[in-house]
Amino acid sequence: MPNLRPFRDIDDHDVINLYSFSGTYPVNKGTFVKVVTTGWSTSQEIEELGNVGAAWTNVVSQRYGVQAKVAACNNSGDAAVGMLLYDGKEVDENGEKLIFHKEKQYKLQCFLSGQAAPFATRGTFLYSGVVGTVTAGGNAYVGQNGELNATNSGTATLASIGTVTRVGRFLGTPDVNNWVLFKLEL
Repeated sequence: MPNLRPFRDIDDHDVINLYSFSGTYPVNKGTFVKVVTTGWSTSQEIEELGNVGAAWTNVVSQRYGVQAKVAACNNSGDAAVGMLLYDGKEVDENGEKLIFHKEKQYKLQCFLSGQAAPFATRGTFLYSGVVGTVTAGGNAYVGQNGELNATNSGTATLASIGTVTRVGRFLGTPDVNNWVLFKLEL
């Protein structure tokens, strides 16, 4: 399961906030994403998502969201456009809907369905959840389910895909807690 630590070196120009996440929630920060549907255009900036949680007579309670979508890369041949910087959640640890608790959402640093899901295209991150054996200076690839993979071959599923997307380099080896410094280069 991918995860990012607060230690990161990133430029705001390398963060894209124009897409919402399309997929199952919760989703972890550090997940690699690809563009789905037709991508982004000026004619489809927002969409109506429906009511917030209940429909009442003579009350309009419409939720709006970002229409362009990204989804988790589900195989290593997907063209990754970035890596999620925040978790995607609908409920907190107590099962309370975050749509009704904005202050809790900000404390958890997460996005909800329909909201922009910021992802980075470049930067240096402390990453956990790498599949495979990491070597310092070695290439990093997109693995299954949007996680980071240290090898571009070695498993039947990766070999059968043919093309593997390189997304950066490892700048060290994992520590005792499995955290490794990773340079994202998309």
